[in-house]
Amino acid sequence: MHVHVIYTGGTIGMVDSPRGLVPGADLEGWLTRLLDRPRTPGASQGGPGPDDVTLTSLDPLIDSSNATPASWQQVIDTVRALAAPSTGPAAFVVLHGTDTLAYTAAAASYALTDLPHPVVLTGSQLPLGVLGSDAAGNVTGALVAATSGRVGGVSLFFGHRLLAGNRATKTSSWAYDGFDSPATPPLARVGAPWRWYPAPPAGTGWPVPRPYARADVVVLDLVPGITARRLEALLTPLPDAVVLRAFGVGNAPGAEPGLTRVVKEAVEAGTAVVVASQCHEARVRLGRYETGEVLTRAGAVGAGDMTLEALYTKIVFLLSQGLRGAGLSDAVGRDIAGEVT
Repeated sequence: MHVHVIYTGGTIGMVDSPRGLVPGADLEGWLTRLLDRPRTPGASQGGPGPDDVTLTSLDPLIDSSNATPASWQQVIDTVRALAAPSTGPAAFVVLHGTDTLAYTAAAASYALTDLPHPVVLTGSQLPLGVLGSDAAGNVTGALVAATSGRVGGVSLFFGHRLLAGNRATKTSSWAYDGFDSPATPPLARVGAPWRWYPAPPAGTGWPVPRPYARADVVVLDLVPGITARRLEALLTPLPDAVVLRAFGVGNAPGAEPGLTRVVKEAVEAGTAVVVASQCHEARVRLGRYETGEVLTRAGAVGAGDMTLEALYTKIVFLLSQGLRGAGLSDAVGRDIAGEVT
């Protein structure tokens, strides 16, 4: 099976410089050597050989901390352009920096719901040239997953696990199992043989999505003692949408004078307010406690069990489709690509 690898930048292909780590490793040579290994005819889950893999490096290569919605769209456009010919690749692997890897995976999942080819994103915590790096294991795992015939849509491989791309979140800046899927089980675990698990429902899809564009979306954490005056200042001028990261199942300090008024006025002015949870594992239920019900009365909507990465990129996606205000709020709960239960 022909797999095309798209290299966007990130730690995996970086080298030391006087300014710190920068892109510069011979990724193509390294990938050829990695895949040029003895192969057992008929071996299961062996992955592709060097003749089955091609490589494109995006220009410019970036540290993923510099990624923007335009960067997501560059990956999406590259996949679509390569997948268009009938002789094109049957699967894609995207090499990406870990800092915003889960954002790009989620963003791609919404924009590529019609793509018949699997797209697997991965990266590494250490550059490929460092002794003990996780680069080789993550890349080979992503290639095996992409060519397995067992996975579709957009997924993320890291630390011996394959996760749904819009269910993953980065949990560690150093551990080799640096990503988790708090609301759903992994799609697969590496082993001899691999263990595969049921995937989340595919979602409704989105026909002919418009390209991603930058949007004014604010992410705010509520903390004990936050005042209405501070919240209002943070929302001035009003953004297109607000992700309000509340406590527990979506609870807010509703007894704080004027705080829910600020939320209500923002909603009435056309700003969508979406309530998420600060908990790693949570499903927002705004009506369960009075402190969450006050946000519902103010016009806010809940994020369900979406990760921050999935929620933020979904809001940017919906804004890019032309949705605003109440229309945007209504669409947040729509399951586009399996991102919400």
